Amino acid sequence: MRLRVRGRRTYNDRMASFHPHLILTIAAAFAVSGCSPSGTDAATGKKLFAQCAGCHEVGPNAHGGFAPELNNLFGRRAGSTPDFAYSPAMKASGIVWDERTLSAFLHDPGKLVPGTKMRFWGIGDERKITALLAYLRTFQDAPAGNSAEATARR
Repeated sequence: MRLRVRGRRTYNDRMASFHPHLILTIAAAFAVSGCSPSGTDAATGKKLFAQCAGCHEVGPNAHGGFAPELNNLFGRRAGSTPDFAYSPAMKASGIVWDERTLSAFLHDPGKLVPGTKMRFWGIGDERKITALLAYLRTFQDAPAGNSAEATARR
């Protein structure tokens, strides 16, 4: 039984009359306008990297400080850059960063490397991880002289 006060429509009455196509149109407009990053490309990854940039650096002037710099990350052995004090767990992990290991680490850092210094809950959305990795790939040196073996020995 619905009660009406002074002829006012209830919330349920208003919602029942709300046209479902209007809801879909509004949702599509938000998706197209880019209100939230949802792609898997480097441009989307750049937007997502903003939350990483508080600790990590990329680019020609990047250096380790509060966290390691992320240039030439793919093929690099975990815990190997000289300008950051890694946790013993990261140094002993034996990980060489690639798509698979980085995805697992970004999903749940503490699960892949228990004892890591990285205080981050992880990213649950695989599309966001893919976009972030695409962005980080843009800071990878050209293949000449940057083989996985050579980088892993750093």
